[in-house]
Amino acid sequence: MALTFFGAALPNVRHFEYAPANFIWVTGAIIMGVMSLVRFPPRAAMMNSKAFASTVAVVVLPALLRPAPASVGIVASIGIGLEVCGLVLSQVARIYMGRSFGILPGNRGIVSKGPFRIVRHPIYAGWFLLTIGYFLAYPSWINFLIVSTAPALMLWRILLEEQLLLEDPEYREYVQHVRFRLIPGVI
Repeated sequence: MALTFFGAALPNVRHFEYAPANFIWVTGAIIMGVMSLVRFPPRAAMMNSKAFASTVAVVVLPALLRPAPASVGIVASIGIGLEVCGLVLSQVARIYMGRSFGILPGNRGIVSKGPFRIVRHPIYAGWFLLTIGYFLAYPSWINFLIVSTAPALMLWRILLEEQLLLEDPEYREYVQHVRFRLIPGVI
C-alpha cells in the first residue's frame, strides 16, 4: 500500500516549482506512504472483498487527480487553503494515531484525543478537504468526477471500518461521546 501512496506523489513531483497545490498533495502522499510502512499490526482486521474494494477506491480514486490548467485568483487561493487545512488535519490526526495508522479496516486501538475528540474520522475529513482543494486548484471534468464520487466511497469505507470497530466495547463508548464521523453537526 505504501507504494500506492508513493505512486500517487510521483506524477506531480515535476510541478513543484510552479504550483504550491502539487507540493501540498505530494507531501501528504509521501507522509501517508511512510506511515503505512511503520504501523502496528491490528488486533482485529476486516479482510474481505468489500474491505479491499472500499480501501482501493478511497486510496486510488483521489490518486487519479491530475494537474490541469490551474485556476487563478480567489478560486486558486481557496483551493490551496483547503489543501493546507486538509493536510494539517489529516497529518495531526495521524500524529495522534501514531503507529496505529492502517490501510484496511482494522482495530489497532481506539484513539480519542486530538482531532478524534471532534469527529471519529478526521483523517478522512482531511483527505477529502485536500481532494476538494486540489480540484479547485486544478479544475477539470475528470477531477470533478473524482471529487464528486469520493464522498460516497469514503462513507462506504467508514461504515465498513465502524462495523468492525463496533465489536469493541471501548469504541462503542467512544461513539457515544463523539457522534459525528466527518463533519461536526452534519455527518
